[in-house]
Amino acid sequence: MSGREGGKKKPLKAPKKDNREVTDDDLAAKQKQKEQQKALAEMKAKAAQKGPLIGGGIKKSGKK
Repeated sequence: MSGREGGKKKPLKAPKKDNREVTDDDLAAKQKQKEQQKALAEMKAKAAQKGPLIGGGIKKSGKK
C-alpha cells in the first residue's frame, strides 16, 4: 500500500465563473424580486398581528 493512495482524495477545483454584463432586464428583475419579498414580509407582519385564522368554528363537547 503506497502512502499517496490512502485517505481522502482532494475534490476537483470548480471552473471560474464568467463575468457577464448586467443588463437592464437583469436589474429590473432583481428590483421586482426585492419588491415582492418586501411585500411578502409586510403581509406576514400584518397577518401575525391578527392572530390565527382557525378556531372560529363550532366546538364539539367531550360528551357523547
